Amino acid sequence: MSRDLVGLLLGCSMLVSACGGSAQLPDFTELVEDTAPAIVNISGAVPVVTADKKPRAPWFEWFRDFADPDEQIEPGDTPEDSPARRSLGSGFIVSRDGEILTNDHLVGDASEIIVTLADQREFKARLIGRDPASDLALLKIEASKLPTLRFGSSEKLKVGEWVLAIGSPFGFEQTVTAGVVSGKRRSLRSEQYVPFLQTDVAINPGNSGGPLFNMDGRVVGINSQIFSQTGGYMGLSFAIPADTAVSVIRQLREFGEVRRAWLGVVIQKVDAALARSFGLPHASGALISHVDASGPAAAAGLRSGDVILEIDKEPVPNSGALPPMIGRHSPGDRVRLGLLRDGKSLEVRVELAALPVENPRAAHWTGLSVEPLSAKARSQLNLDSGLLVRGVEEGSPGAAAGIGSGDILVNWAGTRLLEAKDLNQAAERLRRGESAALLVQRNNRSLYIALQRPQS
Repeated sequence: MSRDLVGLLLGCSMLVSACGGSAQLPDFTELVEDTAPAIVNISGAVPVVTADKKPRAPWFEWFRDFADPDEQIEPGDTPEDSPARRSLGSGFIVSRDGEILTNDHLVGDASEIIVTLADQREFKARLIGRDPASDLALLKIEASKLPTLRFGSSEKLKVGEWVLAIGSPFGFEQTVTAGVVSGKRRSLRSEQYVPFLQTDVAINPGNSGGPLFNMDGRVVGINSQIFSQTGGYMGLSFAIPADTAVSVIRQLREFGEVRRAWLGVVIQKVDAALARSFGLPHASGALISHVDASGPAAAAGLRSGDVILEIDKEPVPNSGALPPMIGRHSPGDRVRLGLLRDGKSLEVRVELAALPVENPRAAHWTGLSVEPLSAKARSQLNLDSGLLVRGVEEGSPGAAAGIGSGDILVNWAGTRLLEAKDLNQAAERLRRGESAALLVQRNNRSLYIALQRPQS
């Protein structure tokens, strides 16, 4: 026997011994038998949009949802841009009288929503409410005595813990995949108010909206997105935490919408260099780059240059953690912020307000997330228009042009920018490869920046 073969056999023996043998691996059969009856398939009538016409967000090639409009169209000739019944994804029953939780991106454009139960009964669903900020929607079907799933605590979930998903990838209903929790409180560019769970559970188109279980059979997450450069599973899957979902469900039932708290600041990352300049032992917290003059932060005396390190004694590990930490509060809540200002620590109490109805949206290709300036702010800045940049997608044309959080966009190619739709419309008027001058105000100085639409 060769030395290499002996070494290989010895290594395998040590691995089996370290893992305690195959008997130590989890058995999911009972969990699946108990929970599968409450998991449903979501289908509906949505417009067919050809690939060359579909808008692509700047992060599309990396973060993809699972409702791929090119997949799972029912057989038959379908005219372009006409509604077609297709499988959209998954969901699960949360009340015996027919409430179903799923992803908002599955049903947002559907003119008709059909729910197929595990026993193959079909029901037409109505929308109770939706929350695009968390990518969750609550549906209702007319049925009774249905099997339901119970929620567990996503906060108590540990990295390395086994988890299991059940859904309908590519239309294959009741498909089971398993893995471990890879990380917690992940911040994704597409949803600012969700501290995502990261797993290595195999997730593919059609799993979206389905449950993620712990070993007790409790729902700890709702599968939502994957990181992929191919469109298929690459080992990086993301789920909306159950704790977030429970809060969203409660508000959708009560109000038909989610009322989220708002601090009124633009923040940026604290990197190692900034941490050293502030005298911080390591890079942490969220640096305030702009304070909305009409927001709660301004009323409480927060300033540009403050670093938010804690909320109610809970550390803020990075800038991406701040929006979901604020967002889980309700308007009117008072929070205590631990700040670093001019090298000194201080605490400030802030009464949070309601997040403005017009949430910031990114233009299709610019990668800029913006919000309108209030009339008071425009007056203080001596502007008759203006959009405040709240975020810039990494690798987007906006980032490449040097636009940053806190910049104020005033005019683009002759279009006054007062609302997010003005920016979007100006962006869509540009042909591929064409650029136009964007008037920006930065640090009380005006400058023009050429913003170019990509060729593809």
